[in-house]
Amino acid sequence: MKVAFCTLGCKVNSYESEVNMEIFKNNGYEIVPFTDKADVYVINTCSVTNTADQKSRKMIREAVKRGEGAIVIVMGCYSQIKYLEASSIPGVSIVIGNSNKTKLLDLIDEYKKTKKQIVKVFDLKDISFENMELDSFETHTRGFVKIQDGCNNYCTYCIIPYTRGNVRSKPKKEVINEISNLANNGYKEIVLTGIHTGHYGKDLKEYDFSDLLSEIEKIDGIERIRISSIEIVELDKKFLETLKNSKKIVNHIHIPLQSGSNTILKKMNRRYLMDDFINKINEIRTIRPNIAITTDVIVGFPGETDELFNETVESIKKIGFTELHVFPYSKREGTPAAIMPNQVDGNISKERVKTLINLSNELKNNYYSNLVGTSEYLLTETYIDGYLYGHLTNYGFCKIKSNERDINQIFKVKLISYEDDCFLGEVIK
Repeated sequence: MKVAFCTLGCKVNSYESEVNMEIFKNNGYEIVPFTDKADVYVINTCSVTNTADQKSRKMIREAVKRGEGAIVIVMGCYSQIKYLEASSIPGVSIVIGNSNKTKLLDLIDEYKKTKKQIVKVFDLKDISFENMELDSFETHTRGFVKIQDGCNNYCTYCIIPYTRGNVRSKPKKEVINEISNLANNGYKEIVLTGIHTGHYGKDLKEYDFSDLLSEIEKIDGIERIRISSIEIVELDKKFLETLKNSKKIVNHIHIPLQSGSNTILKKMNRRYLMDDFINKINEIRTIRPNIAITTDVIVGFPGETDELFNETVESIKKIGFTELHVFPYSKREGTPAAIMPNQVDGNISKERVKTLINLSNELKNNYYSNLVGTSEYLLTETYIDGYLYGHLTNYGFCKIKSNERDINQIFKVKLISYEDDCFLGEVIK
């Protein structure tokens, strides 16, 4: 039996697909590319924007067309909130949302017996963390670990609290056990991920994200700890002290900004203002002066005038981010922002996206170019034509002349040059 996966969206979805790949393999299935003929297709969907919904539907239809007679499974955020739409697509066999994701084999058995479409989508308000664990990855030399699910923030533009449910944390013993197993299998870098990673522990008693980081720090074999994303309001004194004392947390942190205008931040229900954000960034840079700080920005939010957009541009310059991930606002039915007045024309949003992408390229080039001549630590991840490629602790991309046998090793390198978003490094012996 052959199974093919299509994973859309975030790192949490990628992790959940990897878990299922391992489950299928352990039960005798062969994992094949999504473009191949398969007996089972799994589409792990995204719904963060309207474009994500469209892409999800497109991939579902492709699977149905390619795998005539195959079992087509739809799961994830799109099917959580639009399960009626997903189940109405001809050829779809099984529809679940963001629960029971580890029960696909049971659902396949049920479908084979009944030959009737299965739709099992549940309310996520009061469910517990669905246990998942990995000890290896199909496509990564870095180990991704999902430690948290759900979001309680309800930003006015965001559909995710409705698709992922309440905040829930993976029990600490299971997190430590999973990371220890990854370390035993040779993984040197761990990437902690979740829908709201910094909210880990909010549902646990007297144990929070900083406590977890301190425990991971003690695991032999793990040399780098990377946080996929964390909100500025989660960077409390305890976290900053943990960052200060850590020898393993990498020199990169991703902190979503979303807007640099106080007016828009309030409309977004982001729970901080620019002075709060800037002061916290300054605290971080007191601890780590050269840390790379990346961010997310949404442009074209309802009511964003040219003046307010320019406030965002100036705020970004003042903070001096390393790189921006820029998104045009996407109206999501069911969110407060969808019915706000003064919706911004799509063409204006596109122009603002271009402006911020150009600014991002400038910031990124300035940050990394200034590191030429310094030394950094490189984790090698892939081998191409005589060079090993990987990421530095600050998430810069780097290549060194070496052999394929040195994949998944950490080298201290001198950064010789920076060109086309990639450093050329030289191993310091």
